[in-house]
Amino acid sequence: MSVQRLFWSIFQTLYSLMVTVMSLVSSSKRAQSFIVGVPAYVTKWKVFFPQKDLRYAPSFRSRVICCASMEVLQAYFVWRQYECHLKNQNDTCFWQLVKSGKSEREAEEMLKGSQKQDRNELLFQLFNINYKKDIPEIFRQGTCAFKTKVEDIVKYKDDGCPVKRPRMKVIKVHSENIASKRFWNDHLCLLKELGQVTEDLNKSKPDYDDYVESFLHEGKLMPSTWIVIRVDGCHFHRFSVVHEFEKPNDLRALDLMNACAASVLEEFKDIVFAYGVSDEYSFVLRKESQLYGRRASKLVSAVVSLFSSLYSMKWIDFFPHSMMKYPPYFDGRAVCYPSRKILRDYLAWRQVDCHINNQYNTCFWMLVKSGKSTSEAQNCLKGTQAHDKNELLDKQSGTLNYYNTMPTISRRGSCVYWDKETKAVENNEGAAGKSRKIVVIKHCNIIDMSFWEDHPEILG
Repeated sequence: MSVQRLFWSIFQTLYSLMVTVMSLVSSSKRAQSFIVGVPAYVTKWKVFFPQKDLRYAPSFRSRVICCASMEVLQAYFVWRQYECHLKNQNDTCFWQLVKSGKSEREAEEMLKGSQKQDRNELLFQLFNINYKKDIPEIFRQGTCAFKTKVEDIVKYKDDGCPVKRPRMKVIKVHSENIASKRFWNDHLCLLKELGQVTEDLNKSKPDYDDYVESFLHEGKLMPSTWIVIRVDGCHFHRFSVVHEFEKPNDLRALDLMNACAASVLEEFKDIVFAYGVSDEYSFVLRKESQLYGRRASKLVSAVVSLFSSLYSMKWIDFFPHSMMKYPPYFDGRAVCYPSRKILRDYLAWRQVDCHINNQYNTCFWMLVKSGKSTSEAQNCLKGTQAHDKNELLDKQSGTLNYYNTMPTISRRGSCVYWDKETKAVENNEGAAGKSRKIVVIKHCNIIDMSFWEDHPEILG
């Protein structure tokens, strides 16, 4: 039951963030990517699997279903719980057969075309398992989680008596029918937040999935366009403060972001280029890509969740002496660009923005470190132009053209793309060159056309 408990623990973390997310994010796609991208699965893995290492970063796909009425929402719950039951019943039979000595192919053949009653009889006759009594309800029914008001101890008086206050708390419930009137009436918070269930639905009705799917808007992205999936850190200023990032730029944090981006390119071969700065990364998918059928929700959620998981997993490689105090969160969005020029303009805009922000931040933190308060530093920089900031940096640092001496990664950001690497190999005729494609991380000027002319294969 470790996997189910892990998901429940993650859900608690997610649910506590929902109010904050919805108050800050008006776009359903961004909220969706934020929720699915939470790397809590990675950070909580050791709690539930203390003897096992997480061998690679997981990613999750998601989609949004708009339920137009309580009837549709009720049908959705019936559908998902019924699917849970059918899948678990089939999986239970399958793995019992495999454990008994059958091959996986033999087990699949035995279960092909079987009905619910057939599988119940198979479990009982061959393995003496009563599906309803012997299989834990978390497997058969899934988990329903929601917030409800409870009396919680907030402190203790001097005499030791507890002081209780009503608080909203996430609870988990395993119920045979989460769409029933009885379940809804037993949990008044659901009536208050979602509405009233007027009648029970037939749990075994086979067409609820088609009914609910009719409300699903897949959101396919425009064909024959470059898709850019932009990943942004959420509340990263606070995250950088809590984890004591160096100001104005922490090279460890930038290298961590770059390592995550490189791994994303290696995982998704349709991504041909990525550009990153600070806590954001833009991933460019090739124009002809059919990854996930060009469905925006699946593309964004898959990339964001993988990036988030990688960030948590790779943290120790770049911050070996600093424990991650809480996992960071990222949101994402997908935008289509119809021409190479418009795509290049987008990437140039991000690099210009990198320069502007970095120049300002470098000035700001130099002033703060010189003794000024943050308000005084902001006032000093108010209304200044690029040349004013350069003069300020030269004066404060005592170095001519100080800004240009800063690391290129800070001034230009990072470009991640596939490139050819040639290695010398020995053969019968002597040394020869053997090339292969690898992911490289460079800090190039992508505003200038010369970069694209030198790498025509990136955009095709």
